[in-house]
Amino acid sequence: MPDGTVLYLAPFHLSMEGMETVVLCRDEEDYDAMVKIICVSAKRKNVIVVIYAVVSNHCHVALLAASQEDAEAYGVELKRMYSMWFSRKYGQKGLMRGVDIKALPLETNWHVRNSLAYIPRNALDNGCNVQEYQWSGFRGMFGGDKEEGAIPVKSLSKWDRREIMHTGDDLRDVPWLLDRNWSLVPSSFCDCSYLEQAFEGDQAFYMKVLGGLNTAEMKHNLVDVCRLMRTDVEFFKSVQDISLRWYQTNLSDLSEEKKIRLVVYVSRMMKTTVPQMSRVFGISRERVSEILGVQPLLAGKV
Repeated sequence: MPDGTVLYLAPFHLSMEGMETVVLCRDEEDYDAMVKIICVSAKRKNVIVVIYAVVSNHCHVALLAASQEDAEAYGVELKRMYSMWFSRKYGQKGLMRGVDIKALPLETNWHVRNSLAYIPRNALDNGCNVQEYQWSGFRGMFGGDKEEGAIPVKSLSKWDRREIMHTGDDLRDVPWLLDRNWSLVPSSFCDCSYLEQAFEGDQAFYMKVLGGLNTAEMKHNLVDVCRLMRTDVEFFKSVQDISLRWYQTNLSDLSEEKKIRLVVYVSRMMKTTVPQMSRVFGISRERVSEILGVQPLLAGKV
């Protein structure tokens, strides 16, 4: 881990969405700042970035974290740091209040591989070729960004760290590198080996998955599903699918212990309410509220 500890980690997909209301990156300086803030925030919150992509009104990060709470804390810090950059540069406060952060656990090999391929595909949103897009970690994979003359971030003065990396943090122990344009070299802070192992060290396999993605399906599974309220019928079907995938058992036949685990997972993965979960899981509202640690009378959106 960035702080030197050894922990069991799990993969997550994090999205920060400006939606139609906020253009997060208005020029190349903003894109560069966002990438550096993705990197610095990960060090601060002790998570590991695997791959990322920044486009005009949203960004995606695949990360490794010790818990859901750590992944969510990273997202909050990323938004906080970028909000400070945005407010300082444009003199506008409050514009990012509507920007949504969501950390989604990647529960199967299918989710992991498709997420790692989907993220750089977002370059297409900016009308760019995935392989040539500057504001993505794609080029760091499989040794694609090695170059001579890279500048170690740890060699920067305190003043340079503030100007170039947008932080006063002590970075004298980091392996990060800057290219000749003072942009971060992706392979110096992304865990490229994790992505490469996920694709069995085969770049052709990675490109095949990336090229064959159903991007609409991935956006729905990784982004929209977390933000759209569903009918009870749709919600039940989604939870039933998870129950069959996890336990090979119908939701109604699960033990209370397994239902509790699903309640916690689903509350973070989908937009729902305590009453809806009570109806679908067949558990009292009071018990759902107790599991999630929310007050029953205030238990609306989870």
